[in-house]
Amino acid sequence: MDISILGIPMDLGAGRRGVDMGASALRNAQLARTLRDLGHSVSDLGDVGVAIPETLDKHANGGLVFLEPIVDACRSAAERIAALPETAFPLTLGGDHSVSMGTVTGNALRGAPAGQGAGTRLGLIWVDAHTDYNTPTSSPSGNIHGMPVAHLTGLGDPRLTGLGGGWHMRPEDIVMIGIRSVDTREREALREAGIRAYTMKDVDQLGITRIVAETLERLGGVERLHVSFDADALDPGVCPGVGTPVPGGLTYREGHLLMELLSESGRVTSMDIVEVNPILDTHNQTAEVMVSMAASLLGQRIL
Repeated sequence: MDISILGIPMDLGAGRRGVDMGASALRNAQLARTLRDLGHSVSDLGDVGVAIPETLDKHANGGLVFLEPIVDACRSAAERIAALPETAFPLTLGGDHSVSMGTVTGNALRGAPAGQGAGTRLGLIWVDAHTDYNTPTSSPSGNIHGMPVAHLTGLGDPRLTGLGGGWHMRPEDIVMIGIRSVDTREREALREAGIRAYTMKDVDQLGITRIVAETLERLGGVERLHVSFDADALDPGVCPGVGTPVPGGLTYREGHLLMELLSESGRVTSMDIVEVNPILDTHNQTAEVMVSMAASLLGQRIL
């Protein structure tokens, strides 16, 4: 497989600094070498240019902190990903989770004909402690990393919903796994949209194997799947280097089983790794764990 790594070193959407170093931490954890050892061809495309927070006026533009530079970075990411060959597997490294507005859009536009709303249908598997389904009017903080899924479905500020030139995700093509922190208004919006979200209660009751089977069945009509993996989906004991840790997350083995089963489906065509914060980490543990998760999605097995 031809894997294209692209870093998006952005923490403009987060409430604390540090995830802008996440892409470097993942590279330092031998991401490229690990994937090459699995037999893949790996190209590192470098990083998307992102504004430095300290050089900017931190004000909420219509309820959104650092809106314009986030739009610029996400648009640049989308354009670079959309330009990749259809045979490539884009592996994008955040950065906070707002980068997914660019990465998901870029993957939907890859190989699609030019034109208004011409992106292809894409399934999104959102592995995260949070649903990130706030909008500017519902967000208690104005931090955009809590809003990407809403904007991908067309809800929110038009400068962010318009990154795909009219393309938006269908809510029924989104499945969330590992959820355990949801704001009240997010909960209401998720129910209204009909997005399927597996909470940690569901993980405990059903198990990862059944959840993956149901996910793949739900997304059966979607040819291409994108996995967006937030490090805080895993328990803080496994991944301590995250900005918004929530106790009671996925175990190390649950995370690997999830990735291995998705890999066996043969339907995943792109991936994000986001919210790795080396400032809050211990000896780069979180980056190393997330590299191992990517390896499991991309073919690594015990035997």
